[in-house]
Amino acid sequence: MTITIYHNPDCGTSRNTLAMIRQSGEEPVVIEYLKTPPTREKLVELIAAMGIGVRGLLREKGTPYAELGLADPTWNDDQLIDQMLAHPILINRPIVVTPLGTKLCRPSEAVLDILPNPDIGPFTKDDGEVVIDRHGRRVL
Repeated sequence: MTITIYHNPDCGTSRNTLAMIRQSGEEPVVIEYLKTPPTREKLVELIAAMGIGVRGLLREKGTPYAELGLADPTWNDDQLIDQMLAHPILINRPIVVTPLGTKLCRPSEAVLDILPNPDIGPFTKDDGEVVIDRHGRRVL
């Protein structure tokens, strides 16, 4: 079984998601998408697989989103994808692909919905937030 994560190691959400995948017993294919951006075809495929609109994958915080004027509704999907390819930091993360689906894992615990083995035991995020308690119960 192959699990792939489009990962940014500087992002806490991405780090937590990767840790949950590993704690499930899987070693994923890790693609640092800022170093190795997806092709146009792959990006379109990922968006379709997630069942979201192109705007649903745009990241605003810490990106050139505002300076490029991407909030303007006249940008069409192809133009927005062009901008994500030109500025990969605009691609929100982490995106995880498993045999059970493809998902933008924000918050990081969303990955549990598509992991083949979601019973990962106790898990606490980098910031101290408990996701799964010591009894194996998901904390909401």
